[in-house]
Amino acid sequence: MIQQAKKKLWLALGAAGLLMAAAVQAAPLKIGVSAVTAPSLEATAAEAKKQGLDVEVIEFSDWTAPNEALAAKDLDANFFQHLPFLDNAAKARGYRFKVVDVGFLMNVGLFSKSIRSLDAVPEGATISVYDDVTNQGRQLLFLQKLGLIKLKNPEDSFSTVHDIIENPKKLKFVEVPGPQLARALDDVDLAVGAPLFFVAAGRNDVASGGLAYSGAEDEKYAIHFVARDGEPTDPRLQQLIRIYQESPVVRRQIHESLGQDEKLYTLPWLERAAP
Repeated sequence: MIQQAKKKLWLALGAAGLLMAAAVQAAPLKIGVSAVTAPSLEATAAEAKKQGLDVEVIEFSDWTAPNEALAAKDLDANFFQHLPFLDNAAKARGYRFKVVDVGFLMNVGLFSKSIRSLDAVPEGATISVYDDVTNQGRQLLFLQKLGLIKLKNPEDSFSTVHDIIENPKKLKFVEVPGPQLARALDDVDLAVGAPLFFVAAGRNDVASGGLAYSGAEDEKYAIHFVARDGEPTDPRLQQLIRIYQESPVVRRQIHESLGQDEKLYTLPWLERAAP
């Protein structure tokens, strides 16, 4: 009787273990995104479903929650941040994350309503830049590449306007929140930032009419797939990334949501593959 009872117990425990494993397998892959990255991930999730992969795309409205949710294991990965932003967040909050792979890169551009070329930038012109450190640094590096300024540390992603050591045209810098880029252009001579904000404001003509744009050299500012460090990379996430990078449907969605102009974005994995 005792042996029979033990046998039943082991059978019950084994069945419970199988049920738990099946439940884990059935759980969707949860990816945290922002409003900017949601369209391409939704398209990727729809394509993944055709391959039997269930993906739940969870959109966040702020820039802290996707990393907090990943750290708390409420997400399997997130897809909303570039590498300087991730580095800054990890230092500030002690996250232990790893970069799994790269997504799209939003190029930055230099825009003006009245100036038609870089050579025509007048002395004393006003120029708006973002007021957050991780993106302002990128914009200043871009302006340095264009020859408009020189920075104390020409490689520092976290440079600010206070690190400008040469400003031959005596440009006057105005710091604004990124989403106000389109509005700010009405009050300054030049604006530097992501053309996507002009697209969102219905000003595609401005987005496509920049004086200059960044490109593939800015790959560290691409949106990356990020997961928890110290854990094996989930094969479902690897499958999702393959679909993201290879699906023509996803590529069309990226093109659509990023302004329908290839000057406005870069697909770094394709640039790597180019001869």
